[in-house]
Amino acid sequence: MQTVQHSEQTLKTALISKNPMLVSQYEQLDAGERRLLNKAFKPDSDLFGPITLHSESDWIISHPEPPQDFEQFFSDPSRKAPSPEKRSIYIQCIGSLGNTRIISEEYIKWLKGYCEAFFYGLTVKLLEPVPVSVTRCSFRINDNTQNLQIHAGHILRFLKKKKPRDAFCIVGITMIDLYPRDSWNFVFGQASLTDGVGIFSFARYGSDFYSSRYEGKVNKLQKVSSSDYSVFDNYYIPEVTSVLLLRSCKTLTHEIGHIFGLRHCQWLACLMQGSNHLEEADRRPLNLCPICLRKLRCAVGFNIIERYQALVKWIDDESADIPGVSTEHSREDNVNLPKPVEAFKEWKEWIIRCLAVVQK
Repeated sequence: MQTVQHSEQTLKTALISKNPMLVSQYEQLDAGERRLLNKAFKPDSDLFGPITLHSESDWIISHPEPPQDFEQFFSDPSRKAPSPEKRSIYIQCIGSLGNTRIISEEYIKWLKGYCEAFFYGLTVKLLEPVPVSVTRCSFRINDNTQNLQIHAGHILRFLKKKKPRDAFCIVGITMIDLYPRDSWNFVFGQASLTDGVGIFSFARYGSDFYSSRYEGKVNKLQKVSSSDYSVFDNYYIPEVTSVLLLRSCKTLTHEIGHIFGLRHCQWLACLMQGSNHLEEADRRPLNLCPICLRKLRCAVGFNIIERYQALVKWIDDESADIPGVSTEHSREDNVNLPKPVEAFKEWKEWIIRCLAVVQK
């Protein structure tokens, strides 16, 4: 295992900058917020650790790219930020996320609530879920894994046409696997930063996807017609678990972070680290390092304390509020849907420690 180590001065410059205007901007932050952010370059900090590399296939080794400090983020001419007229994140579900309508509705609302806390201060809105057929996207059966896949680029084109006027961005989510082009095996997600659209799949986050018992395999006995979307009727959806929810929240916020202009983090262990495979994605924390937290704070304008409190509240709230869903429907589907947040408990304790630093 390797550790990516930076000097205190390098991290301090990446966070604060040497640009007098940005230094002054930093000094105007609340003293408690600065106390927390300064942990980035404190060697005794137990809140923010270095990035660890475990194999040659890890992202930083296999995808070398220049790091982005705060000054580079702030000065990026192509970066888009929310405006008073465009302060909404829209989520478009494609297909179902759960084995019943109620589970799917609840899951979408859990993700909505998490995004509202993570991008605190912005509005998150849900669009009416649509079946795959509405997107008119290409699809295939993967030769290796024998599972259904939909074309990510075609979905982006569909989302761009649907993007509401008040949207900062619109993101599609699905439990169906994605592929970006015929020569690729799969992709977890794809986004267009200039258009403010993204599509992300949680299909490979189920506990059984890579096992021999995976039930989503499709018998490829005959060529599937490119216009026969009935192949998606009753497609396999993994069981909703706490780990699946955590992985979904992590991917959704990481990818939306890119739409805000945050590039892959190479400074400290951080949600914005790149990941090349599921094991590496699981090692990535849910939290932003101080450098990326300052970037997002600059883009959105939230108060760090209020944002952390909103995240703790999301974890503590046992279930999402579902307007319009009656108890009759719940009995009909015969499900009890407490939010599965067991996998978030360790992160909640970490947030509480951060709040202690800010509020000291």
